[in-house]
Amino acid sequence: MTEDWLRALIALPFALAIGSFMTVVMSRVPAGESVLSPRSKCPRCGADIANRDNIPVLGWLLLGGKCRSCRARISVVYPLIEVSTALLIVGAFWRYDDPWVAGAVAGLLALMPAISAIDIAHKIIPNRVVYSSLMVFPLYLGLAALVGAPVDLVRMAIGFGTYGGGLLVVALISGGMGMGDVKLAALIGLVLGSIDLAFVGVAAGAAIALGGMGAIVALLVGKGRKAAIPFGPYLAGGAVVAAFWGEALSRWYLDTVLG
Repeated sequence: MTEDWLRALIALPFALAIGSFMTVVMSRVPAGESVLSPRSKCPRCGADIANRDNIPVLGWLLLGGKCRSCRARISVVYPLIEVSTALLIVGAFWRYDDPWVAGAVAGLLALMPAISAIDIAHKIIPNRVVYSSLMVFPLYLGLAALVGAPVDLVRMAIGFGTYGGGLLVVALISGGMGMGDVKLAALIGLVLGSIDLAFVGVAAGAAIALGGMGAIVALLVGKGRKAAIPFGPYLAGGAVVAAFWGEALSRWYLDTVLG
C-alpha cells in the first residue's frame, strides 16, 4: 500500500501539468489552432495569462475564476478538466504496479476528460487527437513488450479490431453514431486489450449502460428521441470503469451471470 501511494504522489505534479495541457487541447483543437503556441490568452480581452496565473487549479482559484486584466469569467470547465485529468493519471499509477502498464493506462485516461468536453461542446471527437494517439500507443506498447512489461500485442490488435469494428458495424447499421466514436472505441480497445481483453468487454458494457442512463435522463429533461446525444463521454466513462474495476467486474460477470 505504501508503494501505491508513493507512485501516486510522484505522479501528481506531472498529472496536474498534463491536465493543464489538456485544457489547451480542449480549447484549441476544435478551432484548428496549434496547441504549442502562442501562450494562453484571455478569450475576451486577449491578454496573455501570466505564469503565476497559469498554475493548474490554484491559479483559477486565486483569481476567483476571473481574468486578471478584464475580470471576465473563466469557465469552471478548465479547472474541472485539470482536476479530473490529474486524478485519472494518479489513479492509474496507484492502481497498476507495473510502470509501463500504468503509463499506458494513464495516457489513455488523460485523454478522456478533454475528448468528452469537446464532444459535448462541438459534437466531434477530433481526428488530431485520436489519430496521433493511434500512432503513439502501439509504439509505446511495442517498446513495453520488448522490455518485458505484462502487455500483449496480439491482444492489443484484437481489442482494437473488436471494439472499433463492433462500433463500426453499429454505426453503419444505425446511422446514429459518428466515425469519431468508432475511432475512439478502437483506441480504447487497443490500450485496454493489451492488458486484458476482458477489460475491453467491461468498457463496452459500461459505455452501453452509461449511454442508456444518459438517454433516459435526456428524455426526462425534455429532449426528443431524435436529439443528438454525443456518445464520446460514455465511451470515455466505460474506459475509466474498465481501467479501474475491469478485473473485478469481469470476474463478477463470469461467476454470477455465467456461473
